[in-house]
Amino acid sequence: MTLQPPVAPQVSAPAPGPAPLRLTYALPLALLAGAALLVALPPYNLWWLSPVGVALLAVATHRRRLRAGLGLGFLAGVVLFFPLLNWTSFAAGWLPWALLATAEAAYVGLTGLATAWLSPLLDRRRALWPLVLGLLWVTQEAARDRFPFGGFPWGRLAFSQGDAPALRLAAYGGAPLVTFAVAAAGGCLAALVWQRPSRSALGYLAALAAVVVAPAALPVGDSSGPTKVVAIVQGNVPRLGLDFNSQRRAVLDNHVNATLRLATEVKSGAQKQPDLVIWPENSSDIDPLQNQDAAQEIAYAADTIGAPILVGAVLRTDNPADIKNAGILWNPVTGPDLTQTYVKQHPVPFAEYMPLRSIAKLVSDKVDLVKNMLAGDHTGVIRTAGLTLGDVICFEVAYDGIVRDTVTGGAQILTVQTNNATFNAAEAEQQLAMVRLRAVEHGRAALMASTVGVSGFVGTAGDVHDESGFNEASVMVRAMPLGGSRTLATRLGVWPEMAAVALTVAALAGALVLRRKRRTSRSNGDVKAETR
Repeated sequence: MTLQPPVAPQVSAPAPGPAPLRLTYALPLALLAGAALLVALPPYNLWWLSPVGVALLAVATHRRRLRAGLGLGFLAGVVLFFPLLNWTSFAAGWLPWALLATAEAAYVGLTGLATAWLSPLLDRRRALWPLVLGLLWVTQEAARDRFPFGGFPWGRLAFSQGDAPALRLAAYGGAPLVTFAVAAAGGCLAALVWQRPSRSALGYLAALAAVVVAPAALPVGDSSGPTKVVAIVQGNVPRLGLDFNSQRRAVLDNHVNATLRLATEVKSGAQKQPDLVIWPENSSDIDPLQNQDAAQEIAYAADTIGAPILVGAVLRTDNPADIKNAGILWNPVTGPDLTQTYVKQHPVPFAEYMPLRSIAKLVSDKVDLVKNMLAGDHTGVIRTAGLTLGDVICFEVAYDGIVRDTVTGGAQILTVQTNNATFNAAEAEQQLAMVRLRAVEHGRAALMASTVGVSGFVGTAGDVHDESGFNEASVMVRAMPLGGSRTLATRLGVWPEMAAVALTVAALAGALVLRRKRRTSRSNGDVKAETR
């Protein structure tokens, strides 16, 4: 009788790469990730913490179960968006603020879930971590910028880079490329956490330098061409808050009187004669096309300054419940040019129009304060003598396509008319950061004109000039260069973002196939072991 040697039990090979962190460590990392992403944005402007936040979330969600990845990402999103969007509570109350911040945080939760899903497969190919994280964040922002109700793009990684070298990447691929670079830098940091000193570690350091520092050498839009003198009038309001609307005539008078004072300074030689004057959104909440007193006030201001005024006006319609938010070019002598009028294309849901109004009434008692703002049907290209303006109104500056359409329509200068009287200085500074990115993205000098601030001019390198304070009256005059050739970002449009989304979908689908193959392989191995 022959004795068979005992069969040694099969021990599965240890999984490559680091094990997931204990939850007691992962939770604080997720909280720190959200905090880092928050303070990278205005008004804090610690831009270098943006990739740190991405890296912390990647480490916290690495190799976790999917629900844990979702939860940790959501937690980071809560820490980011609740403080970031606190200004919305000033106008709408705490519950709409909480709902909006929660919805935004859910997208960061999905990023955490996707990271957890992909991380086991990437441990064998750690060099792909920067690429994959870049794609995941671009895709998350692409979805958040569009859904639901047209999306809400606040808090994008790209908007944290106003003072960073990476801002110059906007000229080559827009906000999505800047976000990709920031998240890829975070991927390099995450890989370095797990990487022992080696040539690979040096490679990650080199890649980190390439996306964080090297963009400083990239050329941006030329600002050496012909110029036009533009004036911003920030007339201020009697008091902040929603009740500024009850002071409509006072707000209009503030902007008229500030323009008249500018005319006096021009006459004395203390200021240059402007070719164009910009008033902000809601500078005339009295419809000047229907109210003769308002029309006379604006006409007097335009005649006295001797230049067209782009007036931010609320226009009434035949239906008392419907209004339009518009920029109207008001010329000296001849008055309003209705062929050069822009109506806001993207009214803000739940603030400028009310979807699901009957349901919304259950959430807030301020629903009836919101009228039905009708959306415009054309791009904000305003033409004056010797100058073509690209006009967007308030939150529209956050949407890539709306701004780009003005440049492809011929805009030489970008203008953002906004009203921050219902918010605070933090919101205004966050909006100005978007204007800085748009100026670089399209190679066009830009400006932001606000009722209460912050207002200012922005150069084609994202540099800010003559920035006003908040909640004060101010007038700024500057010669602005007229943009010429289009940047690569303007020419490419949405394609870099769509390419990133397609690659992300391919990566997630590929991970599904690989996971099924591994599961099948493990099942077959178990069957073979049982039949021995």
